[in-house]
Amino acid sequence: MNILFKKINHISKKTFNLLIVFLSTILIQYELKSQTQFGITLCGAEFGAGNLPGILGKDYIYPSQHDIQYFNQKGAEIIQLPFRWERLQKNLGGPLDTTELGYINRFIDVCLQHGTKVILIMQNYGRYKINGVEYVVGSPQVSQEHYKDFWKKFAEKFTYKINIYAYGIMSEPNNMQGYSWYDAAQKAIYGIREVDRHTTILVDGENYSNPFTWVAYNDMLKYLRDPINRLVFNAHCYFDRDFSGSYKDSYENSGADEWIGVRRLKPFVDWLKQNRLRGYVGEFGVPKNDTRWLTVMNRFLEYIDANGLGGCYWAAGRWWNDYPLSIQPKHGVDQPQLLVYQKYLQGFNTTSASNYKATNSNTSTTITSNSSR
Repeated sequence: MNILFKKINHISKKTFNLLIVFLSTILIQYELKSQTQFGITLCGAEFGAGNLPGILGKDYIYPSQHDIQYFNQKGAEIIQLPFRWERLQKNLGGPLDTTELGYINRFIDVCLQHGTKVILIMQNYGRYKINGVEYVVGSPQVSQEHYKDFWKKFAEKFTYKINIYAYGIMSEPNNMQGYSWYDAAQKAIYGIREVDRHTTILVDGENYSNPFTWVAYNDMLKYLRDPINRLVFNAHCYFDRDFSGSYKDSYENSGADEWIGVRRLKPFVDWLKQNRLRGYVGEFGVPKNDTRWLTVMNRFLEYIDANGLGGCYWAAGRWWNDYPLSIQPKHGVDQPQLLVYQKYLQGFNTTSASNYKATNSNTSTTITSNSSR
């Protein structure tokens, strides 16, 4: 009899443990789904990398209030702002530049006025320029302590801002020359947490944060530790032949089909699920020269949404001119990519969007949405 009770007890414990694992998985997936939010990247503050720190208005710009209002009216919940480390901290270990901080502060405040969240992401690719020469984070010239120092000081300046969605600690680290991106990322996380115990931290991966090669290059990142458990892993996904987003080849020569985006993202999504981690797609985009790319993006967005990731389209900004991926409106007309993307931008209102007046220093035009290109 005792043996029977022990067996029943053993089975009950096993069943209970399996139930706990199952319920935990369901809760995590629910949490991820509830956090699914889409936005756009407004570029300009990271421009002029060949002339750092550069001159505002000549080498780089910050987003205008009109840009912010336009994409807010389209329903963008998040606007991602890339910036250059060298502009914010002209000397490693030194104070942050108050003028640049002021520009970012105003950008955050304007976004807040429109109810828009902000991602601030360092667009340095794992490097810092000194006298025109790039040095990898972790090298003797640009130590991990330098990197931690920046993020601690930067986070401290904005910790009171209520609409910062996340800090992106480094966009697309790559070719790190043997220096550990894992160790550098951990330093930045601890630096931020010394002054900020609430903001989400986005962590990109090596090899340009490519989701298709994520496990090969970034499996170690699952061991990163955050005292408040608010890490989100950030993939960048493009659909051309070389994964770069340059789209130099045609649709056919890229070997594309409508599911190519799903296939490229799936290894990253599987890794997140296996390790019970949270993810985001901080860059994706397609050119406007072939409508088949729009179908690829739509399938990709369906997959993102179904898996509760969310993401930011790359890119917008008034200096992109004829950049094929740009969703900056031209001559008062929405770009084709935006017409596909807008259904994923929560809160999109066709009436308010179609009536929105986009003004600049030269003209006042009405943004209109069309059902076709």
